[in-house]
Amino acid sequence: MPAHSVTSGIDEFKRAALSCPLPAAVELIGEKWAFLILRGALNGLKHFEEFQAGLGIARNILSDRLSKMVGGGILQRQPDPDDGRRVIYSLTSKGEDLLPVVLALRQWGEQWGYGSMKVVLADARDRKPVRKICVQAEDGRELKLSDLTWVEREAAALPTAAE
Repeated sequence: MPAHSVTSGIDEFKRAALSCPLPAAVELIGEKWAFLILRGALNGLKHFEEFQAGLGIARNILSDRLSKMVGGGILQRQPDPDDGRRVIYSLTSKGEDLLPVVLALRQWGEQWGYGSMKVVLADARDRKPVRKICVQAEDGRELKLSDLTWVEREAAALPTAAE
C-alpha cells in the first residue's frame, strides 16, 4: 500500500476523532473515584458521609469529584428534607443512563479475572440476573468487533441530546 494511502487514513481518523464524544465522557467519569462514586450512587448512596465511608475516599477528593459530577450533570445536589444541614446527591437522568457502562465494565472485569461478586444485578420483577451487556445489531443479533464498520449517518438519522 502506498504511503499516501496510510497517511490519508490517519488524517481521516484524526478529523473524525475531533468530534468523538469519548474523550469528553472519559474526562467527566473516567477517573477511578468518579466511577466509584457513580457506582455508589447507582447502589443508593446519597449523603457525603455514606460515599466517604463506603469508598474510603479522602474528604477533599470526594468533595472535588462530587462537584465535578454535579457540574457535569451526572448528579444533582439537593437539601435533605429530613435534616437541613445535610445534602442529598442523586443521579440525574443523564447519570442513570450510565448504568449500562458501569454494568458492562463490571461484567468485563469478572470475565477477565479482576474480581467476582457473590451478588449479581437482577430484574426486580422476576429476580433473574440481567443478561450480559453486548453490542447488538438492530435486529438483536450479538455483534463482535469483526462484524462492525463505521458508516456516515444521514443528518436526519442523528439522535438528539434528548434521545
